[in-house]
Amino acid sequence: MVESIRNEAAKPNPALAPLGVIVGTWSTVGTHPMVPGKTFHGRTTFSWLDGGAFLIMHSRIDEPEIPSGISIFGTDDATGECSMLYFDERGISRRYEVSFQDNVWTWSRIAPGFSQRMTATISPDGRTMVSRGELSRDGATWEGDLELTYTRIDVVGP
Repeated sequence: MVESIRNEAAKPNPALAPLGVIVGTWSTVGTHPMVPGKTFHGRTTFSWLDGGAFLIMHSRIDEPEIPSGISIFGTDDATGECSMLYFDERGISRRYEVSFQDNVWTWSRIAPGFSQRMTATISPDGRTMVSRGELSRDGATWEGDLELTYTRIDVVGP
């Protein structure tokens, strides 16, 4: 068994503070244009890792067409950039650029052959998020991707 070492760095990262509004557990319902007529159901949790040094997301979709995944959010203090590292059950690993402003949360990646972007709008009361994904295979033409509506189940503290 590996023993975890706690240290002084296990504290809130102030650059991630704006994402605190999404911390908690959410139920999800959505669609994907590549699977017409099917509704996807799942759950997503966002929680602080190591006292808030990072934010971690666990997403699970009950239907097998959409993979379950884990993402970790962190920032670069020199550039101010926020990144999300994603890994899913298929073994897919990707890095996305993240931004959060005026209750709109976005992440995107530009990569040869498969670029993605997602925009999630958080309701004023913080109880729902509506996300819309897009993908591009040629870097120029964008088409629909996964769309999810998140409904808050509970809130997890810092």
